[in-house]
Amino acid sequence: MFFYALTIFLGAFLLFQVQPLIGKFILPWFGGGPGVWTTCLLFFQTLLLGGYAYAHVSARALKPRGQAWLHVVLLLGALALLPVTPGEAWKPAGAGDPVWQILKLLTVCLGLPYFVLSSTGPLMQQWFSRSQPGVSPYRLYALSNLGSLLALVSYPFAVETHFTRRAQAELWAWGFGAFVVSATWCAWKFWRHETFNTQHSTFNIQRSDAATPALNSDESRAGSQLSTLNQLLWLLLPACASALLLSVTNKICQDVAVIPFLWVLPLAIYLLSFILCFDHPRWYARLPFTLALVAALSGICWALFQGVGVSIRWQVEIYSVGLFVCCMVCHGELCRLKPAPQQLTRFYLLIAAGGALGGLFVAVIAPLRFHDYYELHWSLLACAVLFFFVCCREKDFLTPNAWRWLTGALMLAVFVGLDLGIASLARRHPHVSKSLFIGLRLGMWSAVAVLVASWILRGKWRTFRAWRFLACLWLLVGVAALGVALRLQAQDDDDHVIARSRNFYGALKVCEFDRAKPDRHYLLLQHGRITHGLQFTDPEMSAWPTTYFTRDSGAGVTLRAFAAGKRRVGFIGLGVGTVATYGEKGDEFRFYEINPQVLTMARAHFTYLSNCAAHVEMVLGDARLSLEREPSQNLDALIIDAFSSDAIPVHLLTRDAFEVYARHLKPGGIIAVHISNRYLNLTPVVANVARHFDYHAVAVDTEEDDESDDWWNYPSNWILLTHDEALLQQPPIVQSARAVKTGHKEIPLWTDDFTGVFQILK
Repeated sequence: MFFYALTIFLGAFLLFQVQPLIGKFILPWFGGGPGVWTTCLLFFQTLLLGGYAYAHVSARALKPRGQAWLHVVLLLGALALLPVTPGEAWKPAGAGDPVWQILKLLTVCLGLPYFVLSSTGPLMQQWFSRSQPGVSPYRLYALSNLGSLLALVSYPFAVETHFTRRAQAELWAWGFGAFVVSATWCAWKFWRHETFNTQHSTFNIQRSDAATPALNSDESRAGSQLSTLNQLLWLLLPACASALLLSVTNKICQDVAVIPFLWVLPLAIYLLSFILCFDHPRWYARLPFTLALVAALSGICWALFQGVGVSIRWQVEIYSVGLFVCCMVCHGELCRLKPAPQQLTRFYLLIAAGGALGGLFVAVIAPLRFHDYYELHWSLLACAVLFFFVCCREKDFLTPNAWRWLTGALMLAVFVGLDLGIASLARRHPHVSKSLFIGLRLGMWSAVAVLVASWILRGKWRTFRAWRFLACLWLLVGVAALGVALRLQAQDDDDHVIARSRNFYGALKVCEFDRAKPDRHYLLLQHGRITHGLQFTDPEMSAWPTTYFTRDSGAGVTLRAFAAGKRRVGFIGLGVGTVATYGEKGDEFRFYEINPQVLTMARAHFTYLSNCAAHVEMVLGDARLSLEREPSQNLDALIIDAFSSDAIPVHLLTRDAFEVYARHLKPGGIIAVHISNRYLNLTPVVANVARHFDYHAVAVDTEEDDESDDWWNYPSNWILLTHDEALLQQPPIVQSARAVKTGHKEIPLWTDDFTGVFQILK
């Protein structure tokens, strides 16, 4: 068993180590947003399905010797394709939706090695169950998920912080070589065992299969109940869990807190639920998790309604706990339906198919069909519906006493939900008399109290026999209430929104505020919690520079340091085009923007670009890749503000990136870098670049003024870099600047081959 366990553990570890490794190569090329990672997960889940399908078909169609030989050939073929790192030729050439390009890249560079690793779990468990028919193979599945979890957690905390990308790829290749040796040994042992059994006709496959149902009562019962309905649940339960994983990841990484590597948390929770459910039945008890599911779904609904009114920490905790409970329910019910080992590969095949189906829904279908992240709403509702179905189809789902407790808990949950709904309606409709809502709440709880008291006093609860029916009825009411609540929340989220757009790079919305006050009426472009810019609609106020680009900001003082009418300036990141308000006749402003929808929104709803007196040029696509392909632009200044969220595109802050920027600057040019960030201290990163290239560096900070009414002026932090020290003595700069320490030796210089985000966490 040792070599089977080693091979499964090593395969799972490598499977999840290569995911962030390959992501580190391609994330910078495609904008670095969560959409890239979601597409990668879709590829991984789809190829996992392919690996499971291969394991299932080979186990059914090939004799043991054929299985062993075929797998060894695939192992050697995958070994010959190393390394898996993509070449420069794969860099995208323009803007647009890169989903299919990412999938093609991953297929060519990583396809066969990942395919072989994906097949390891079910194939090795199948071989193990045939080699040792008296031992259950399902704990090997938990071991596989443990290896996956260890790989996932170790990468950002240990691997990335100590090894360059090239070293990581080499170490992974050596690990894959060790895996090939171990898997080949298992293939040889399996071939020998099956050959020996065939020759001696002692433990043939038929007797092994006949003995299998005696392993334990759960497996024999599951094997006897192999039905179309069970197989459909094998598909739908993991599909729901997968969709929840990706939709919660999108939610917390785009809408809640764009913290580096926050995507690790949902994936770790997802894997942990697999580990617990398939390790032992004691980890999943139906009654506690039924109540937990009601609480989790209610908590997520509450967080959705509150939105930015809830702190980031609370939202991350609520969504994480909710995801854990939902995944435990999906995977716990899935584990209860597991078949006997002879149906092992079919079981894992449908699990993988469900995972791929959930990934397809979130990564491909949702961005095309929804204008916001409503896949979370549908996934939550699907989880509730599936649980209701599983709960009501089995008479022995719970004991009679447990049904009684569940009924009471569900009744309480439904009425609490109704109470919160009435309170929410009261907040949304302040013009309606408060006494009406208070009367509704008091009347509802009074009726509940009278009903419960009469039920208890008359002793009906002791003789009542339809507790299961009543619990299922309340479950149905709860599911319906959940659907209504999610629908209302989606409508509530449209308040102030006058335009929406969603594509690969995220969901944008234009919000309108204070329409009834002409001197305060303004439009705001948002991407999740992040403000891309705002503009007043008043003709005079519409020319004001706002948010992070005020006259005293780093961008403002940089532009004012040069003579108007003669400036040639490049901007990485467009937003609503606020900096265009500085343009004068004779200036040339060149914008680089990766998201085409940002340009569409900026032109359709804001006037900064259309009113700009300067000559404006637009370049769609990743800024660094565009600059690499272009001849020198001979810029006076390059203003870098692509950090439109707290998830920074690190490839814009490396030594290699600044080499590209320098090629486009005039000898006395200046680079202004916007480094405002809630979670990362980017000052040492830029300071190390300044020291490496012998730049003179100053910082320009704008603080929030509590006594000022200029709420549209956001606090910001900038660093200015130039070889011309005299430029930093220009009045606009010298009045606002402070010195920057450029000797941060404790933080290594960032390069394309090495970046350490955890070293600069605040």
